[in-house]
Amino acid sequence: MSLTIALGLWGIRRQNTMWGDESVTYQLAHRDLAQIWHTAQHVDLVHALYYAVMHEVFGLFGPGLLTLRLPSVLAMAVAASGVGLLALRLAGPRAGLLAGLVFPLLPQVQKYAQEGRSYAMVCALITWATYALVASVPHRTRWRWAVYGSTMLPACLLHEFAVLALVAHGVTLVVSRVPRRVLRAWSIAAAGVVAGLLPLAICSAGQSGQVSWIDGPVRLRYLLLVAVVGMACARAPLGVRGPVRLSALAVPILVLPGLLLLTASLVKPLFVDRYVLYSNIGIALLLGAWMDHFHRRQRSPRIAWIAAVAVLAALVPPSLSLRTPQSRSNDVTAIGAAVRKEGRPGDGVLYLTGQHRILAAANPEDTRLLTDLALAQDAASSNTLAGVELPAQEIAARILEFDRIVAVRATAAHSPTTSREETKTSTLRRHFREYRTTHVNGARITVYVREHGHVPRGTPLATSAVSMRGSGG
Repeated sequence: MSLTIALGLWGIRRQNTMWGDESVTYQLAHRDLAQIWHTAQHVDLVHALYYAVMHEVFGLFGPGLLTLRLPSVLAMAVAASGVGLLALRLAGPRAGLLAGLVFPLLPQVQKYAQEGRSYAMVCALITWATYALVASVPHRTRWRWAVYGSTMLPACLLHEFAVLALVAHGVTLVVSRVPRRVLRAWSIAAAGVVAGLLPLAICSAGQSGQVSWIDGPVRLRYLLLVAVVGMACARAPLGVRGPVRLSALAVPILVLPGLLLLTASLVKPLFVDRYVLYSNIGIALLLGAWMDHFHRRQRSPRIAWIAAVAVLAALVPPSLSLRTPQSRSNDVTAIGAAVRKEGRPGDGVLYLTGQHRILAAANPEDTRLLTDLALAQDAASSNTLAGVELPAQEIAARILEFDRIVAVRATAAHSPTTSREETKTSTLRRHFREYRTTHVNGARITVYVREHGHVPRGTPLATSAVSMRGSGG
């Protein structure tokens, strides 16, 4: 637990930068609870509970990057302690210690321990739900299964794909050949979790367009990993004898959630590794048990120490990289600063597409002196992420009133073809020319100037635009 906190606090500010998804958390969590609820009716319903939790956190501790990310650090520390206790129960003290130390060193765990999103909290809840599952098997008391269900449900409400851990737990019980009464108790608890999640799942299905940015289901490296680990560990003699074997618990939670998500992606692309971050529980359990097994079989401990040092050395480069702004797909802090640098007081700002307005809004001072040419109603008052835009004809008319404009164009994310977006790009193309381009992390900033012969009287002399790669998740 201490190692997890230390690694989480190391470089937690990432040079005072923030990326797009964290910017969404930061902005929505600063709205009041009623606004969060009304916004969730239109967008991001799947994250509404997390935004409400973070609203209270910001209310208690104030705004800032530390407040944004510290809950994830603490949640991952709680997860690490749960992983250690699971391995202790299933494979003995040394395996418990090793698994608890391995877990916070995993690159994915280090990354999302410093992320202002819900994934670390989900991982912590699923870890302890898994522990409650293992602890409930040898007992007949109903309250233990109630603890299991009441831990799984908030995990699923924080992120719907946490429900895939239920499938892994069910397979674990079947493979372990537990008594029917145990399967019946688990089935009742699982049904309660699914029933509690069902309203959210039904309502959020209408917002599935939010994940249209996901490219596709091809993740060969992930498939190779789960295939190799599954084959190697399915029958491995890891852990102590008991109702639930370590490999019977670790392999399903490592393999099944991601595999199910990949299978669903054949119909609709859904797989993103952070959605099944909790699969790292299985990796840590298996590695801890394998190292314990290897240590017991080796006559000389020197080989085990050499292997441990080699693994730690291999983890140093990714650990350093994860604490840089470049480790994320974009840097909204740099984007906003670039807009501020290129823009001049009185210039217009144009977002292509409008849904990415939020990525330049992390610091309102960056765009305070600029006029948003397409905006009809701001994000907070309209209970949306990016505000409501004017009709296409009005946007074109406003563009032509300026000759210095700052526009944001998403190039990596899905860009819907609408009359508004077509009007923005065609008006710029016809009346403006490119002047200069500056690149930042996740963005290119292009300055346009008005073509000669098209300058309206009484307007300034130049135009600028910012084009940006978007993100998701």
